[in-house]
Amino acid sequence: MKQSNQPLAEVFGHLITDQSTSANRYRSRRLCPFNNKVPNCTKDKAKNPLGVCSILQDGAPIITCPIRFREDWLITDDAASFFFPDDATWSSLTEVRLNDAMGRSAGNIDVVLVSYDNDGKVLDFGALEIQAVYISGNVRDPFEYFMIDPKGRGQLDWSNQPNFPRPDYLSSSRKRLAPQLLFKGGILNSWRKKSAVALNKSFFDTLPRLTKVPKSRADIVWLIYDLQLTTVEGQQRYKLTKIDEVYTEFVPALLSITTPIPGKMNDFVKLLQERLDEQLETPPTNNTIEKPF
Repeated sequence: MKQSNQPLAEVFGHLITDQSTSANRYRSRRLCPFNNKVPNCTKDKAKNPLGVCSILQDGAPIITCPIRFREDWLITDDAASFFFPDDATWSSLTEVRLNDAMGRSAGNIDVVLVSYDNDGKVLDFGALEIQAVYISGNVRDPFEYFMIDPKGRGQLDWSNQPNFPRPDYLSSSRKRLAPQLLFKGGILNSWRKKSAVALNKSFFDTLPRLTKVPKSRADIVWLIYDLQLTTVEGQQRYKLTKIDEVYTEFVPALLSITTPIPGKMNDFVKLLQERLDEQLETPPTNNTIEKPF
């Protein structure tokens, strides 16, 4: 698909071309339709939220807000099917702090699924991490431009503007996914507890190839989703849809994601030679001060 002339796929849960009563209500009241902790969107700033749920790349929507993955809580059903037996009774808890042995925070787990017995006693648990995609460029400017006149700017052209927003998969994996696996995932794996990672298919496709194992041997399930265009009550909407699930062991997956693929040393030596040549060929700057005294 061709790159869209504008970067906004969803704003407050609706396509920017959607002029329905529902879309206008969500925009005017800054509401989140995807089970945020409060009815309103709180992304970036609570009083002036950045209500962009997903952006477009080559015409396809890429999820950039982790709350977007909570649509219909599909992710918890999919994670629970990996963590627990089919007949388990379970519930979910959001933003649960995880400490290391020294009492220092290793971060908050996005969602902890807990199975319990008839008396409400915890029997088992698993951790679900949600990995949205970072953005390079500026997405707030086109968002605020659109919000000034949503009806008149549903077909806005942002292609000639500086810092056109694009997904930054490399930062998403190195700054977000890898540390999550290393710290929180490391603690959970030491306890022999399972983890699930929910992420966009386009993001998963940029990761190093992971070694798959049968579900019975897996420590992690990678829950892979896309946004598929559907029609709801005559209006087009994106619907969160599971595309695939990949089962891996913890250590091999961590090594695959955190170990860079080395380039050729000769290329680096060539760069060093070029830099050294530049340094040696450029005479130092000596300023002569006439009559200093």
